[in-house]
Amino acid sequence: MTATTRTLGRSVIEVSSLGMGCWAVGGPFWAGTNPLGWGEVDDDESIRTVRRALDLGVTLFDTADAYGTGHSERILGRALADHRDDVVIATKWGNTIDEETRQLTGTDPTPEYLHRAVEGSLHRLGTDHIDLYELHLNDLPIPQAEELLGTLEELVESGKLRWYGWSTDYADRAGAWGREGRHCTAVQHAFSVLHDAAAVLEACETHQLASLNRSPLAMGLLTGKFTASSTLGPDDVRGVAPEWLAYFRDGRPAPEWLEPIAAVREVLTGSGRTLAQGALAWIWARSDVTIPIPGARTVAQVEENAGAMEHGPLSADEFAEVERLLAQLRDQPVTAM
Repeated sequence: MTATTRTLGRSVIEVSSLGMGCWAVGGPFWAGTNPLGWGEVDDDESIRTVRRALDLGVTLFDTADAYGTGHSERILGRALADHRDDVVIATKWGNTIDEETRQLTGTDPTPEYLHRAVEGSLHRLGTDHIDLYELHLNDLPIPQAEELLGTLEELVESGKLRWYGWSTDYADRAGAWGREGRHCTAVQHAFSVLHDAAAVLEACETHQLASLNRSPLAMGLLTGKFTASSTLGPDDVRGVAPEWLAYFRDGRPAPEWLEPIAAVREVLTGSGRTLAQGALAWIWARSDVTIPIPGARTVAQVEENAGAMEHGPLSADEFAEVERLLAQLRDQPVTAM
């Protein structure tokens, strides 16, 4: 593999070392009154963004039926209609959706719903197969998740799926499917220079699974575009941040994350990289199985992200210096207020 490509876990699929996350292009959607999208989007710009990513060598596109309650899948299908054989499409299932109201209505981890969800995603994507199908229920108990493996294998046998995986931040769940799932080839999990999920990464390496890294730019904090005074609106998931979203609070960047970013900025921006490109380079240097999937909804964003591939991973010295600086922060005594 080159600096610009990696193998997708135990599969024989070669993908770009950087994917494109398509959560934001789904536009607004909600769970009750809680916003889960990233604000209003321009669908034409979204399509231009996906196609520009492809032009720049990005071949892995990650979405979910939940994103925009199907809208992200529809946009991705339109953008890639003439390029289906050139790309790897990953999507997820497990949440139930109402496309008309743009609401998440619950979850359904049953094999029966899995069949319906596959058909829905195939239709919206305009394809006859999904390259990577991911369970989108982070903390589903392992026994329930293992009940899905037989159905997933049947769907692989039928040609509707090529491979499957689990979007989970739990190492025991990653390991369970890595051991038992014959065509399990990836785990998607939160991972960044600010959040080194070592246990999940170890499970991926042990079981020859790709580590697909969501939030590799810490929901935008590692782009360098946010300061302590930045604010986000109520139509953005970061503006009314749910409990699981650690990087923002009350519509502002959580201040405890700004100090470590400042500490490593100089190293990450060395060798001509932007801060975002340096953060992606740290992930590649961390392990050969990592594939970051930063989101983008504009051409400018995807151009910056894809530019990281030209630089490749941090050098061993740069990586070690980032680790030293972060360790210094962790070792600082806590001062009581």
